[in-house]
Amino acid sequence: MGRTERREKKGGRIRRLFTWKKLLGTFFVGCLLVMGAFYAIYLMVPVPTANAQATMQSNVYKYANGKILARTGEINREIVGLEKIPRDVQDAFVAAENKTFYKDNGVDIKGTARGALNTITGKGKQGGSTITQQYVKNYYLDQDQTVTRKLKEMVIALKVDQRSSKSEILAGYINTSYYGRSAYGIQAAAQSYYGIDASKLNVAQGAYLASLLQAPNQYDWAVASPTGRKLVEERWNYTLDNMVEEGWLDPAERAGLTFPVPQKPKAAPGMEGQRGYLVEAANQELMRQGLREEDIKAGGWTITLNIDEKKQNALVKAVDRQLEAKLDRKGDKKDATVQAGATSVDPRTGKVLALYGGIGATEHWTSNATRRDYQPASTFKPIVLASALENGAKTQDGRRIGLGTIYDGTSKRPVEGSDVPFNPENEDNRSYGPVTVQKATNSSINSVYAQMIVDVGPGNVKKTALDLGMKDGEDFGETPSMSLGVMGASTWDMAGVYATLDNHGVKVTPTIVKSAEHKDRKVEPVKSIGEQVISREAADTTTKAMQGVVRSGSGFRAAGDYDAAGKTGTSENNRSAWFVGYTPELVTAVGLFGEEVKGGQTTLTDTINPGRANGGRTPAQIWGAYTTSALGGGSDARFDLETDGSAVTDPDAPTPTGTTTESPDPTPPATPTGSSPDPTPPPTPTTTTPPQPTGTITIPPQPTETTDPTEPTGPPVEPPVVGEGERDEQ
Repeated sequence: MGRTERREKKGGRIRRLFTWKKLLGTFFVGCLLVMGAFYAIYLMVPVPTANAQATMQSNVYKYANGKILARTGEINREIVGLEKIPRDVQDAFVAAENKTFYKDNGVDIKGTARGALNTITGKGKQGGSTITQQYVKNYYLDQDQTVTRKLKEMVIALKVDQRSSKSEILAGYINTSYYGRSAYGIQAAAQSYYGIDASKLNVAQGAYLASLLQAPNQYDWAVASPTGRKLVEERWNYTLDNMVEEGWLDPAERAGLTFPVPQKPKAAPGMEGQRGYLVEAANQELMRQGLREEDIKAGGWTITLNIDEKKQNALVKAVDRQLEAKLDRKGDKKDATVQAGATSVDPRTGKVLALYGGIGATEHWTSNATRRDYQPASTFKPIVLASALENGAKTQDGRRIGLGTIYDGTSKRPVEGSDVPFNPENEDNRSYGPVTVQKATNSSINSVYAQMIVDVGPGNVKKTALDLGMKDGEDFGETPSMSLGVMGASTWDMAGVYATLDNHGVKVTPTIVKSAEHKDRKVEPVKSIGEQVISREAADTTTKAMQGVVRSGSGFRAAGDYDAAGKTGTSENNRSAWFVGYTPELVTAVGLFGEEVKGGQTTLTDTINPGRANGGRTPAQIWGAYTTSALGGGSDARFDLETDGSAVTDPDAPTPTGTTTESPDPTPPATPTGSSPDPTPPPTPTTTTPPQPTGTITIPPQPTETTDPTEPTGPPVEPPVVGEGERDEQ
């Protein structure tokens, strides 16, 4: 057999082996096998639960004006519903990534091949898969570039497309994608690139964010190379042109759009400065409202605070200028022990408008605004007075207690009518003799208020304190010493108490959280305005008394171009110094606390100034500086007071004005409460001028602030500057 014949015979066998029928049959069998295998895989591969990273979110904390205060959590993500994303922005994502999204079944074979080509040519790793596939990769799988993962992605995408609506898939895709700048999801991206919420994005900005997804780091305009900028701008134009092609964008509007250059990257807000204190205060309030700590840590919350950004900045500036600028924390161990705290509240709404927790949450984590381990000292005395007025209390000899009632201000005078002996020392052991309640308030006379709390009843005073907003505790004993504020309290607590007085006796509960929302739930805010807890007459008369403290008493440094009332306080051993006061519009409690570097209370003496660090000095100065700034330099608002008619002309006022009535008791006895060193006690006043005692006792012209009776006599106080006419708290 010749060579040619053999070749023809061999070719015939090959033709018989590969006939078109056999080839077609083989092709169909192969297709069936592939389809069978894919179907088997389809049945075997379930839709898994979301991966851990996909569900992690940050919590976003905002000022009352909507500006972001801080973010917490490992992942910078805030999931938002599709209804909060403008429709043209939604369309931009579809136009950029998957024009057939609304028509396909979740998988695009051609697109997958095109994506591989894009990867090879350096045009980005995304773009080859459908939006559904990318969502599946982000939400259910991982970013591994393997055949197995790709096969799972396709199978799960088919199942997800059958089970979920296109809107659900698009929302999931937009919220799980990575946009660069550590931003996961469109809300974090909108904030990072344009400083706005996703709901405020326009179509040009949305098209840029959609374009980023192809290569987030390469296409970030702020750090992109000239090539990267060229590519992302081309991608941006491509996206908008696709929108026009699909009928989602008017050609005329498209022609007028310019590339929206994003803002420069900013460091994510951390917990430094006051942020940590504000975040912690908000979290604590949410937990008091029933939200579990683990729910907060899981993330996904948008928490808007009542904090007024301008007032917050004003409070920090006041502390910096009036305190921190005068301290040497690094070079002086005593200065390092000084801690400041403050809380500012709107008395009409209960909103906490500003809060100062300390030098910085990352340096001193305990918030000085909310801690309750220091005594409020003489800032408690107005509560004693309010309780006396509310209960219609009378002195031991039967006189109704009011601002004109005479008490014996002798230092160390034993109280009468108490089973518990108590004979408090006035500051520097100073005796005042017979004084009015107004004078005793102005000068914070211990002996007067110790007797007054006995006259009212310590139990009644405690009830009034709790009704006004103080918190019960083991140190809240019903004894005469309670009159000097020996229990623990925070600036938050005291701001609430004084806000209730400012609000004419209607209960004010300070609240820092304006709203707390999660995609699955909301937390109801605190009911900040409650019921009438003491009568308006009692509250307003107490306010009247504290006006004298600011006008001409120990709190004169807090005076300004506004109507104000307040009270100073300096605790035992000078461990704390306070000024709590209010205008008709704003209540603020300021406290200084002596704290050892390793913990434990210590004295403030010889720290911020030589001698005692009194409430009438730095705390009142901080209060005045802040209040002036917070009120825009001052205010014309005036207190609308309905007093009990017991007010007398302020005995310390430089120029008494106006006329007030005498004590409401029609037949007051002539003898002041307790024993008086004057053998001939003065009669109860019946005019607008303060009573003048007879005999050898005189009323000293200078008022002073007092401390707890157990406090030893401290170093001599700084004398008033000659010519300034200071009335100094000591």
